[in-house]
Amino acid sequence: MIVNLISDTVTIPTPEMLDFMMHAKVGDDVFNADPTAIILQEKIAKLFGKEAALFFPSGTMTNQTAIKIHTQPGEQMICDKWAHVYNYEGGGAAFNSGISCCLLDGNRGMFNAGQVKAAINNPENIHLAKTTLVAVENTTNKGGGACWDLEELKKIKRVCQEHKLAYHLDGARLFNALVAKNETPKQYGELFDTISICLSKGLGAPIGSLLLGSEAHIKKAYRIRKLFGGAMRQVGYLAAAGIYALDHNIKRLSIDHIHAKNIGEALKKSAYISKVEPIETNIIIFNLDKSINENNFIQALTDKNILISSMGSGKLRMVTHLGVSFDMVEKTIQVIQNLKL
Repeated sequence: MIVNLISDTVTIPTPEMLDFMMHAKVGDDVFNADPTAIILQEKIAKLFGKEAALFFPSGTMTNQTAIKIHTQPGEQMICDKWAHVYNYEGGGAAFNSGISCCLLDGNRGMFNAGQVKAAINNPENIHLAKTTLVAVENTTNKGGGACWDLEELKKIKRVCQEHKLAYHLDGARLFNALVAKNETPKQYGELFDTISICLSKGLGAPIGSLLLGSEAHIKKAYRIRKLFGGAMRQVGYLAAAGIYALDHNIKRLSIDHIHAKNIGEALKKSAYISKVEPIETNIIIFNLDKSINENNFIQALTDKNILISSMGSGKLRMVTHLGVSFDMVEKTIQVIQNLKL
C-alpha cells in the first residue's frame, strides 16, 4: 500500500468519473461548440453567481489570464509574499503581463485591509508603478491550507472599490475553505471580479481549471487563452470530469480535513517534530527538530511507502485527498508512531 501525500494534485479519476467522462458529448471548443464544456462553464458561473466562466487546462493559466485582464504593462499587483501567483507560476506576472508585484508580509499567506491600503501607490506620482490589482489566495498553499476570514476579505473589497482596483481570487482550493468554514460560493462570487477554480486537486479531476467573471472579462479571457496556447478542441471529456467533481466531490472534502488533522495529532507527539502548523483543511506543514536530517526523515517514510514533500529548511508537507483512505491514514499514523531514525 503506497500512501501518496505529496500533493492533492496526484489524484486520479475514480471509475465512476471515468465512466462519466467517456459518455460526454463533445465538439470543437475553439469554436465554442463543445456542449459539455458549455454546461460546465454555465454550471460553475451559476454556482458562484457570476455572469460567465471559461475552461482552462491549468490553474496557472487561469491566474495569469486574470492578471492580464486586469493590468497593463508597467503596473503593479498587490499580493502576499507567499502567494502562488508570485512564487510558483514561473514569474508569469512579469513575463506575460509586464507588471511588478508589491509583496505584503502577511500571516500564513493572508494579509489585511490596512496593509493593502498602505501598499497602494499614489497614482499621481509618475515615479511609481500604478497599483491596479489585488490578488488573494484561499486556501493558502504555502500557508498550509489556511482559510481567510470572510469579513477581512470584505474589508479588502471596500479598499479596492475606494481606489478602483481589480480584485482577483486564486481559488485553487477554495472549496476546501468553503467546506471548512461552512461558507457558500455566492459569498465569494459577489466579492471578487475574477475567480480561478482548480478541478484537479481535491475535486479529483485529471485536468482543468475555470476562470469566472463578468461577460466582459470572459470575452477578454477567450482571446488571452488562445494567446497562451490554452484553447483546445474536443475538451468535453475533461469538462465532464469537472461536472462530476462538482456534483460528487465537494462535500467529501471534509473527510480529507479530518484525515489531515488526525495525522497532524500524531506528528505533534513525535520526538522528531518541533512544530506542526495549525491544520484547517487538507494540508499539513511541519518542522523537523534541528537534530533530524531532512533527507533521512523523508527516506525513512519512503521506505515504508509513505510519500511526502519538502519545502526546504527542515519544513515538510503532507496533503490528504480522495486517494487517501482511512486505512492509509491509520498506516501513516502507525509509521509515525513507530519511526526510528
